[in-house]
Amino acid sequence: MTSADAGRAPRVFIVAGEHSGDHLGAGLIRALRERAPGVSVAGVGGDAMAGEGLSSLFPLSDIAVMGFVPVVARLPQLLRRIRDTADAAVAAKPDVLVIVDSPDFTHRVAKRVRASAPGIPVVDYVSPTVWAWRPGRAPAMRAYVDHLLALLPFEPAAHLRLGGPPCTYVGHPLIERLDALRPDAAEAAARSRPTLLVLPGSRRSEIQRLTAVFGDAVGLVAERVPGLDVVLPAVADRADEIRARVRSWPVAPRLVMGEAAKLAAFRSARAALAASGTVTLELALSGVPMAVAYRVSPLETWLRFVVKVPSIVLPNLILGDNAFPEFLQGACTAEALAAAVLPLMGDTPARAAQLAAFARLDGAMRIAPGSTPSAEAARIVLAAASAPHRP
Repeated sequence: MTSADAGRAPRVFIVAGEHSGDHLGAGLIRALRERAPGVSVAGVGGDAMAGEGLSSLFPLSDIAVMGFVPVVARLPQLLRRIRDTADAAVAAKPDVLVIVDSPDFTHRVAKRVRASAPGIPVVDYVSPTVWAWRPGRAPAMRAYVDHLLALLPFEPAAHLRLGGPPCTYVGHPLIERLDALRPDAAEAAARSRPTLLVLPGSRRSEIQRLTAVFGDAVGLVAERVPGLDVVLPAVADRADEIRARVRSWPVAPRLVMGEAAKLAAFRSARAALAASGTVTLELALSGVPMAVAYRVSPLETWLRFVVKVPSIVLPNLILGDNAFPEFLQGACTAEALAAAVLPLMGDTPARAAQLAAFARLDGAMRIAPGSTPSAEAARIVLAAASAPHRP
């Protein structure tokens, strides 16, 4: 039996479990409508998906919960929302179910849908990090995921090696923001000035563990770089805490607020000192040389025994090369960070090597000319909706 009847617009059920997935889902809905104007979309999402016409089954805040204690406290509601979502998906009889990131929630929904309505194909948008830890998740996904859409170019090969479901690289959403990340001529010229971006993270635990050592490192860099301008992009709900913590820094940073101001700072920065995370990929695509650091609690250090990657820096993983220096746990000292940042402020072989790595990164992340990650994802989702389904 086939999915949509000939001439009928496809029906797509999309489930996002947190705000990052909401933005991915919004881009997907927009791209689906461009390729199939009559497409019908239902499911679970937040404000971004609502802006594309989705009427969510319930507010995203019902399920967007982080941290062990909050999850336990709201476990009955989360389990109920998993059941509600799966039941609604089955009742809607969609031509395809798309689950977006948040595997703790969305994969449980997919399993229930597969058990009740095995004929509905399931597309998973964003691969769990099976290549870093718990690789057994990859083959387990084959039971309820028919196609996986990868944001990182090495993930299809990782799933093939681990026995995961069919997987296609569609591109990272940051590719759609290159115009906002890349400097114009005036901003590129401004990169000759000694402007250092400092990004200690957005989570409270990151700010608590990294702000002091970053400040000490900035002080050491300032001793060697006259006129050092330090810029610290901050999210609004962490700004007061950051201001309190940077008062003791030997060089006062300029705090900038909001996404537009952050991107403007990226486009004119000479170098960066950053916490590990997606921001390192933003910096790399913007062409900002960087040193990367991270610290976790003593309780979390056990993860080093189960994490199976040679780097925690996304651009390094994409390139298969530790092009951008990282300093973790005990190696994260002010002296080490300053020693890594200082060469990036001048015209040195270390800076030239990172600039060359940025060019290789562009090649590694390339997708079809003229396409976007959302468009590539929509193409595969619609193909799944129109393909013969299992009985």
